Amino acid sequence: MVLYIHGFASSGLGAKAEIFRTFYKNEKKTFLAPSLSFIPQLAMQTLEEIVQNCNDIKLVGSSLGGYYALYLSHKYDLKAVLINPSLHPQETLAKVLGKTYSFYDKRSGFFWQEEHVKALERYKVENPPTHNLFVLLQKGDETLDYRVAQKELAGAKMTIEEGGDHGFVGIERHFDAIEEFFA
Repeated sequence: MVLYIHGFASSGLGAKAEIFRTFYKNEKKTFLAPSLSFIPQLAMQTLEEIVQNCNDIKLVGSSLGGYYALYLSHKYDLKAVLINPSLHPQETLAKVLGKTYSFYDKRSGFFWQEEHVKALERYKVENPPTHNLFVLLQKGDETLDYRVAQKELAGAKMTIEEGGDHGFVGIERHFDAIEEFFA
């Protein structure tokens, strides 16, 4: 089963999740993209319950979802595809404290607080399991500096593209490589 982990303020119904959902549906493979709580402990509880209760899990995480996928990959020895991963969300998400809106439903807001930022620290991986990682980066990412992941995840299978953005333009071009990595 492929478990897709969305990024901050996104959902399991986000554009990238839908692209993956359609692909795996056409491939007749099990795919799950839960809409996770913005509260890190609740999000991780959901993810760990899925991992502990399902077989043959493969992870795909985008941005903050990449951070969570890295943690799960390390803890459970799982393969993970990280798409423009946020490796230091404690720093980047400290900049967006206060009222934040969901990208899926711009009317649904939540309060991102210092305690949420601090809670992310418990999921930090000191020695990433690069043998289990496939990292996809685009240099045009307007949110994160791709060079951070390039350096900190050196040794992982990695594709770095010119241009693009934080959402990773044209992710579907990499589905064959993702499936080969998971095989």
